[in-house]
Amino acid sequence: MPFTAAREAQIVNLIRRAARAEILPRFRALHESEIAAKTGPDDLVTEADTAAEAMIARGLAALFPEALIVGEEAAEADPALADRIAEAELSFIVDPVDGTWNFARGLPLFGVILAACRRGEPVWAMIHDPVCDDWITAAEDRPTRLERPGRPHRRLRMAPAREIAEMSGFVPLTLVPEDRRPAVAALLPEFRRATSLRCSAHEYRLLARGHADFCVGVDPKPWDHAAGVLICRQAGGYTAFLDGAPYTAARREGALLTAASADGWARLAERFAALAA
Repeated sequence: MPFTAAREAQIVNLIRRAARAEILPRFRALHESEIAAKTGPDDLVTEADTAAEAMIARGLAALFPEALIVGEEAAEADPALADRIAEAELSFIVDPVDGTWNFARGLPLFGVILAACRRGEPVWAMIHDPVCDDWITAAEDRPTRLERPGRPHRRLRMAPAREIAEMSGFVPLTLVPEDRRPAVAALLPEFRRATSLRCSAHEYRLLARGHADFCVGVDPKPWDHAAGVLICRQAGGYTAFLDGAPYTAARREGALLTAASADGWARLAERFAALAA
């Protein structure tokens, strides 16, 4: 692609404006009528999701009229939209409020995720924390960095190599198929800590900053993972599906594993083999 610094700044400013205009004013101010369930009581969508996605989609379409825009809510309404990611020369994949359950219940643990892809391969990524107004970006041609208004950016690196017993990571146990859940649950005591934040944005942010060692994705929706995969890769990490296939945002089935290194990935993949079947 790569984007110029000026074009990157336009995208970043768009995301920050959407957070200020459509997300933060609704935080801890939602009426129950502005919260709806999608596939179940824990899979929520709010007025903030739909309004922010619409604003971001309009802004991206103005900046990149040739691009395919795939927002989470738009793709939920029209699943065929995500099928076009594999062939699109340029697509933007947007999760307007990742961690919607947290957001809807007043927990300040949510984020905005944006990935630019070339035929399904992430080439630019941003994960924005609206509460603190800082963001992590990465591109195929440069390392991962943390940015804050008015301060120099800081390069990020994944955690150093650790033994399994010293690793911390994220495993969304409630999303694991019921027939495999006991086997996966039995693995968790092997790690120093294994939990879930109900928010891919902050799980990937912690990985990229070296504060965690791995992340398992059992429902690899592109709006949850495409940006985080690139951000972790450019910080020194390694991602692949547990069947060994490389990551592509066009694939929406199979278990995904991101680790701080290829060696760590291999050791973790042995333990999570039950998810690969």
